[in-house]
Amino acid sequence: MRPLSSSSSIASPTVVVIFGAAGDLTKRKLIPALFNLELQNLLPDQIAMVGFDRVAMDSKSYRQSLASDISSFVGNGFKQQLWDENVEKIYYMPGDFRDPDSYQKLKTLLKQVDHEQGTPGNYLFYLATPPSFFGIIASELARSGLNEEAEGQWRRIIIEKPFGHDLESAIELNTRLHKSFQEHQIYRIDHYLGKETVQNMMAYRFGNGTVEPIWNHRYVDHVQITVAESIGIEDRASYYEEAGALRDMIANHLLAVLSIVAMEPPNSFDADAIRDEQTKVLKAIEPFTPQRVLTDTVRGQYGEAVSDNGQHVHAYRDEPGVASDSTTETYVSLRLKINSWRWAGVPFYLRTGKRMHKRYSEVVIQYKHAPNMMFRGALERHKNIEPDRLVLRIQPNEGISMQFNAKVPGTEFKMSQVLMDFDYDDYFEESNTASGYETLIYDCLCGDATLFKRADNIEVCWEFLQPILDVWKSLPPRDFPNYPAGSYGPEEADELLARDGFHWKNQ
Repeated sequence: MRPLSSSSSIASPTVVVIFGAAGDLTKRKLIPALFNLELQNLLPDQIAMVGFDRVAMDSKSYRQSLASDISSFVGNGFKQQLWDENVEKIYYMPGDFRDPDSYQKLKTLLKQVDHEQGTPGNYLFYLATPPSFFGIIASELARSGLNEEAEGQWRRIIIEKPFGHDLESAIELNTRLHKSFQEHQIYRIDHYLGKETVQNMMAYRFGNGTVEPIWNHRYVDHVQITVAESIGIEDRASYYEEAGALRDMIANHLLAVLSIVAMEPPNSFDADAIRDEQTKVLKAIEPFTPQRVLTDTVRGQYGEAVSDNGQHVHAYRDEPGVASDSTTETYVSLRLKINSWRWAGVPFYLRTGKRMHKRYSEVVIQYKHAPNMMFRGALERHKNIEPDRLVLRIQPNEGISMQFNAKVPGTEFKMSQVLMDFDYDDYFEESNTASGYETLIYDCLCGDATLFKRADNIEVCWEFLQPILDVWKSLPPRDFPNYPAGSYGPEEADELLARDGFHWKNQ
């Protein structure tokens, strides 16, 4: 895991091949990420990009299409001169993902690019395509020989989530990928792991002597992980109707964050050492029985509402492309137990949802109460003293805050909770406006797989979630929609914590 800074080394000379180059992900995220890496002097002179898609156009027209949008997606950091100096390194070829002849043409084009740009035959294949093409593209790359590593040349392939839609499909995808590429060549990207604050969790835990010693069941009361989105499904109805919040968010982002929060200290920052510890956490989660699915999971779907500014917000079932009787969940909360010494008896609560009150992602570590015998008199007069609470803010307003108790000035002994707050923008000159793709693409170019998911990690996640999928499939919800757009989710989610004497920390 390499931090993106002026001290970072320059990535390997490479040709980045993007399948799905005419799509939204490429335009909004991938090209801006490559531009930002160039802006930070992290790319070598010998680098090029080849776009591959079904849209008919040539390299000149593709460059023009990118040029019309690049400045808006990069933002204030855009430099026209830098774009002009590098745009000739962008190539494009139309082709069919299923057609073997297209891959032979790609192979010929890559040799041409190597000759013109001085690249040494290192290829990074980025699959910005629907998941149904992952196995097909990998197989065709192998058939054409573009997967073969020889004479110091490397070949790597990046795929985007979802990595299957259940345990069976995840195993099938891994099996198919492994027929064409070795595991060390496969980079399964979760852009959430590229966020600076997610990476900083490891630095905060393992780099501070006052933190790690109390990061266990003796001091921690419970943990909350929230990824709340204020938007709806936008134009993703066809995908979301098949996926839902559990597959879309829990299976990827939230379990990834959980594995970082709960992992044991690795022996080193080697990629496999870290991923070994993350996988151990996922394997230690207590499996869901059908009965526990009914008691320790909550699903929801947003209904219509009127926003704070008076605008009408559609219910999920009224969104374009959504079935009028859809049972797809737009909200999920779970109560988990991790069967390890460190976390014995500590409940973990995960939640994510669309159309919630506001957009934010954070991890809340709530510590146990200090012994209150000496404060008994104050407690009788002023009710309960709040427990200490650590909040790791992932987005927006990235930072770390600590809430603890202090005496209120005055003659009367009265306690009140105060806030110590660290904000990234206040301490570091380099504001982190990147999407996370910069870090992940750079790491892949450098051969660092720390922030990417391994095959066993993917399968363990789906093995854990499969009982929930099975129960929810057999027992469709009868109360959808069950939370209004703009709220914090269904009432049942509050009850999930209330049973243990807790409540969600809402922003």
